Amino acid sequence: MIAQSHPVLAIVLFALSFKALRVLLRARNFSLPPKQVVENKTKSWRWTNLSVSLVHSAITGPWALLCVYNSPEMLTEILTFQSSFSYLLVCVSTGYFIQDVADIIMNGQSRASWEFLFHHVLVISTFLYIVLTHRYVAGAAVALFVEVNSIFLHARLLLKLANAQTSQLYQYNKYINIFTYIVFRLSAQFYLTWFMIKNLSVLPHAGYISLSLNMMNIMILIYFYRLIRADFLRKPKHYLQNGNNNTKFVDD
Repeated sequence: MIAQSHPVLAIVLFALSFKALRVLLRARNFSLPPKQVVENKTKSWRWTNLSVSLVHSAITGPWALLCVYNSPEMLTEILTFQSSFSYLLVCVSTGYFIQDVADIIMNGQSRASWEFLFHHVLVISTFLYIVLTHRYVAGAAVALFVEVNSIFLHARLLLKLANAQTSQLYQYNKYINIFTYIVFRLSAQFYLTWFMIKNLSVLPHAGYISLSLNMMNIMILIYFYRLIRADFLRKPKHYLQNGNNNTKFVDD
């Protein structure tokens, strides 16, 4: 497979594919942005960016689950197990994160999106190590369980941009979002952290992988607190007054 023999080329091709998707969504309005989004340049960019992120999550989240369903031994053979199917998944996701970093920087959103950039740099550096060394491919696939939750996380942000926080769809989504956050994001992340720490002395470069995991653990716990506070401890009126007026890419 070309991805395994030429991983850098494959990653570049996938990055360009997501870039092409972004251009298509923006040019043809396939992402169906509401009027208040189209009329605001920053919101319009955010809408397209989130739409591409949603497509990535809808592809890679179920893909990661299917990888482990087909090969349950991935959960224990974190270092050594790999298949062309799971390796390709990591290459696709690496390409997405690289193009997303480029999109954020090239559109002048670095300051507003610094949390996303920091997260993406951690993921890219770890995934590049994985695809170039062919180690921890199974671990990367398990880590991509988080993309199941990201489907609903991105949908939540799109609904906020559309000022739909009081809609029935938003209400349904917020409960699914919290459930999948716990099951697919927190659980997967903490399982990998536990596995790496338990085998710290025997796994190659386990210290670096563990450091990246723990830094992301801190971030996802902070985001989890923000979600709880925003969706369950505040009144909808607060959103309508303050939710979309700032320039921060990821607000509550």
